[in-house]
Amino acid sequence: MKPASFEYHAPTSLDEAVGLLADLGEDAKAIAGGQSLAPMLVLRLAVFGHLVDLRRVPGLRGIERRDGSLWIGAGTTQAAIQRSGEVAGAVPLLARATPLIGHFQIRSRGTIGGSLAHADAAAEYPAVALALDARLEAYSPLGRRTIPAAGFFTGLWSTALAEDELLTGIAFPARGARSGFAVEEFARRRGDFALAGAAVAVELGEDARIRRCGIGLFGLGPTAQRAPAAEAAATGADAAGVAAGDVGRAAMTELASVPSDLHGSAAYRTRVGAAVVARAWQKAVEEATGV
Repeated sequence: MKPASFEYHAPTSLDEAVGLLADLGEDAKAIAGGQSLAPMLVLRLAVFGHLVDLRRVPGLRGIERRDGSLWIGAGTTQAAIQRSGEVAGAVPLLARATPLIGHFQIRSRGTIGGSLAHADAAAEYPAVALALDARLEAYSPLGRRTIPAAGFFTGLWSTALAEDELLTGIAFPARGARSGFAVEEFARRRGDFALAGAAVAVELGEDARIRRCGIGLFGLGPTAQRAPAAEAAATGADAAGVAAGDVGRAAMTELASVPSDLHGSAAYRTRVGAAVVARAWQKAVEEATGV
């Protein structure tokens, strides 16, 4: 199949880009790397009269330290993130999730902002952003605003971004002392979207109790989501006394709607989900405790 006809726009400034989105309304769509949007256009799962290409817009790429966080421009490619020693040192969870995204050809063009704004329920980056309490920066003709990851993903392929708003960058908290991270997922083939996955971040206090933990789930609902009850039950507990299997099962009890399709029933995904959460939790705790 071929995509429906559309008008192509190539703005050269951020103000021009958001101005086009504001003027063209819901018939316009921003495109960055195009690795998620292009297949949907080809299959006509999505149809837009106007595409606004962001590749010529300056200021959307880069990786730098800002106020104790690591800022990554929304137009930064996944391949650049994978190669970055700065990301590996400051945000290990993001570094470890990146090689799981598709194949290297996809990562060479796909961008972090495109993945987050596309908000695929089975994608890794949204779950990582949730687990780390990332802050997402957006820009529109009204100015800039910051959206916490917890309020960014609103449903299937939908976010809190307005029609005339662009994601410009993401701020991830830099790694603290006595912390551990892990990403686990199950897919039928490497590079496929995950049937179930988890991104886990754990930080310990001086007494080896869990000071903070974040559990981001993907492939287990209409959007990436946290497991707040499981996190609350573990926070404050002695890390050695928290059973990984209990955390995995607790995370699954919070899911309102697990998908069921030809790749696996809801019950199957739930069992796999509990297993990947438990595995990621165990690895994160072992890293945090130095075991």
